[in-house]
Amino acid sequence: MQIPYELLLGWRYTRAGRATRRNGFISFISGVSMLGIALGVAALIIVLSVMNGFQKEVRDRMLGVVSHIEIFSPYGTALPDVAKTLAEVRANPQVIGAAPFIGTQALLARGEDMKGAIVRGIDPALEGEVTDLAAGLKNGALARLVPGEFGVVLGRDLARQLGVQQGDKVTLVAPSGQVTPAGVVPRLKQMTVVGTFDSGHYEYDAGLVMLHVDDAARIFRLEGPTGIRLKLKDLHQAREVGAQLAGTLSGDLLIRDWTRQNRNWFAAVQLEKRMMFIILTLIVAVAAFNLVSTLVMTVTDKRADIAILRTLGASPGSIMGIFVVQGAAVGVIGTLSGLLLGLGVAFNIDVIVPALESLLQASFLPKDIYLISRMPSDPQSSDIVPIGVISLVLAFIATLYPSWRASRVNPAEALRYE
Repeated sequence: MQIPYELLLGWRYTRAGRATRRNGFISFISGVSMLGIALGVAALIIVLSVMNGFQKEVRDRMLGVVSHIEIFSPYGTALPDVAKTLAEVRANPQVIGAAPFIGTQALLARGEDMKGAIVRGIDPALEGEVTDLAAGLKNGALARLVPGEFGVVLGRDLARQLGVQQGDKVTLVAPSGQVTPAGVVPRLKQMTVVGTFDSGHYEYDAGLVMLHVDDAARIFRLEGPTGIRLKLKDLHQAREVGAQLAGTLSGDLLIRDWTRQNRNWFAAVQLEKRMMFIILTLIVAVAAFNLVSTLVMTVTDKRADIAILRTLGASPGSIMGIFVVQGAAVGVIGTLSGLLLGLGVAFNIDVIVPALESLLQASFLPKDIYLISRMPSDPQSSDIVPIGVISLVLAFIATLYPSWRASRVNPAEALRYE
């Protein structure tokens, strides 16, 4: 099969040597354009992969503590019929776990130290059905939550801030007080720390307190659980399942899935990801349009060659095709190099970043600020494929004007001074 001469000539111009100063300069500019495309594509892949990994890591750790769906009373009161509601939610085929809970806020005090906390009353026997944290606790902390003994399980960082460990006493201050002749006095209850947990998510490790649901009902003067937490077969179906439950559950209940509990955070991450994609695409665009200057200089340098080809019968379309091939080759090589570099870094970032931190004696991700302490990466084809396509399209567009200009060269004018 005969290869079209446009391809052969275009590839020959792409890999032109440094026979003259002009050819050498053109080759240098072409190499810079190729390098710019490669670095831009690699930067896009690395940044988006890290952002995907960060979102996935935080989401997974968050869902280790937060359930997929929460059903609760709209006024913070006890559910009217917990058993009936549990039966109704378990009838949905997507629900694989359900557990009642009491959710509120309070203050936790020890000596002069006082911290605000999210208080969650749980049923230790059922909590493992709805959260990975409860299912993965190996020290049996939840089993020590016995009704009537008023034990609590604290997040590791919260326990460290209060300076307590297993067996120590803390005071739980309920937000609503009791009326006495001396006025409204906050309700205080001394609790025993029976264990700690480490979810890997700083927000919960530093602010979550778990106790038995019966103890929580007595402290906060509730008649029973205020809500039910659910775990689904597919966490990505949470909104659809929530809509289904809204039509099947009896009573005036509110339904909230995990995407709505942290909606602002996920929306901010998506916005940042979109803006980073646009900004870094501009870098690829600048590198791609450097091809314009490269091809314009090549066309000027090859005017005599173009004129000879035209006199031999080459059509303007063929001339245009030669320089489109040259520019496209630079774009393809640059894009493929960027893909290889970007994927290589993205898949090995868990090795590269610790090495840099050790070398520079610095921590890039303090976990009390960024929630996680290691650099995650999750390359996704939904990001990588558009990056490659956009890079190739920009490189192709950049070749159109110089190639059209080459096709308009007048052979007589080009050969007049040769």
